[in-house]
Amino acid sequence: MTGYAVAGIAVLLALATVLWYRRRTARTIARLDRMLTAAMDDRFSEADFDESRLSALESRMARYLAASSLSARQVQAQKNQLSSWISDISHQTKTPLANVLLYTQLLAEQPLSAQGQDCVRAIAAQAEKLQALIQALVKTSRLENGILAVHPQAGEIAPVVERAAAQYAPRAAAKGLTLTVEPIAGTAVFDVKWTEEALCNLLDNAVKYTPPGGTVRVTVQSFASFAAVSVQDTGPGIPEGEQAQVFARFHRAPETYQQDGVGIGLYLTRQIAALQGGYVRLQSAPGKGSTFSLYLPRETGKCDETVTFSKAP
Repeated sequence: MTGYAVAGIAVLLALATVLWYRRRTARTIARLDRMLTAAMDDRFSEADFDESRLSALESRMARYLAASSLSARQVQAQKNQLSSWISDISHQTKTPLANVLLYTQLLAEQPLSAQGQDCVRAIAAQAEKLQALIQALVKTSRLENGILAVHPQAGEIAPVVERAAAQYAPRAAAKGLTLTVEPIAGTAVFDVKWTEEALCNLLDNAVKYTPPGGTVRVTVQSFASFAAVSVQDTGPGIPEGEQAQVFARFHRAPETYQQDGVGIGLYLTRQIAALQGGYVRLQSAPGKGSTFSLYLPRETGKCDETVTFSKAP
């Protein structure tokens, strides 16, 4: 046999070997894919496979996915149970709280001493605070568990901004603040009810933390993909190291403990923005006030028409 023939046979054997390995690799990948699909669909059975290394791998994969699925179901069950408890608490406390507020109002109309009047006002304030806390907890729980959904639709921004600002104009005036709303023009895709809720949370914080004589300004800017509704105040400002924390549940900075509130408004605002395909941006510095901007998508494609919240970030 000549050298050329030997070389030719060697080349053919090499090609055959490469093709064999490629086919074997393809079969292995295909089997792994079937294994993973079966395990994910909970169709895996130990009796269906041999004792090869691939079967051992599949068995381990199935156990891992089963444990992960069980853990996810347990977490969801706990969230559903917590949501049910919160709803039950809300239902059971609604009438007693309403009665406390009613009788407090009636008591305030009676001839009382100055100390008695102070006590009545304190009771009313604490009852209202508890009522606000329960309402915020219920809203957050229902959003997180998908019980409530947002339905973003294209519309003018002006009406929802003006309604939200009108709700806080009396409170701002009573505190000696100047609340201004710049001329508004533009459209976005948003849920009217929940967006108004988010803006009210931003305005509530601005009015609450801005000292008498300060200003709160509401503006709207339109960009290529988003419209930004900004609430700017002349309050104390927020240090950079604390800015990420203000969006957490129940976060209250040490210097704000004396202020009314439960620390859930900004958390709820951020979730509402995310549900609509938007986000919230904070710009602030100590002594220079804060600007919270709610960014809403301008096109329907930026968010689904119905979006539900799966879990808290």
